[in-house]
Amino acid sequence: MTRVRDDLDNEWMRSLAGGEELALNRLMDAWSEPLIAYLTRLTSNAATAADLAQETFVRVYRHRYRFSTSQKFSTWLFAIATNLARNHARWRGRHPEILLEHENLSNLPHAAAHAAPDERAIANERLIAVEKAVVELAHELREVLILATWHGMSHSEIARVQNTSEKAVELRLYRARKMLRELLVDHLGS
Repeated sequence: MTRVRDDLDNEWMRSLAGGEELALNRLMDAWSEPLIAYLTRLTSNAATAADLAQETFVRVYRHRYRFSTSQKFSTWLFAIATNLARNHARWRGRHPEILLEHENLSNLPHAAAHAAPDERAIANERLIAVEKAVVELAHELREVLILATWHGMSHSEIARVQNTSEKAVELRLYRARKMLRELLVDHLGS
């Protein structure tokens, strides 16, 4: 994220805390898509991700006075979303649900349209394999991988989201990538 983006987010949070309700709409417009993408990858369920994103913005509104403009809004937002996803995962563990198929597979980006049909099929097969492998990772490894890879967060930002040290983030990211390589050995070749 850019410095301009951070300043704009902080300005909107100040406005929201000052009583301008429309500032929340601006934040939601700016952050809904990346937040839902993160939560979809984290929960492997688009509907759950949308619900958690909505609840995240409810929490942003509820805690608007607690936000400090000395921190990055994106880090604060993703920390709230991560905590909600963890709570949901714990709840899911106590209330299992049988899923007939992996809902997220239809949301994967597909190979370029200009590629040959066989190349598109191979690329799409690899994307599906990667998505399935990411879902198999332990929750904290999946969080780190998604935040670093898909959302471009730094180790320090991820450490704040996960409430841990940068060294722990570095180790988790290393372990996540190593486990992914092991899970994807058939699709990556030697």
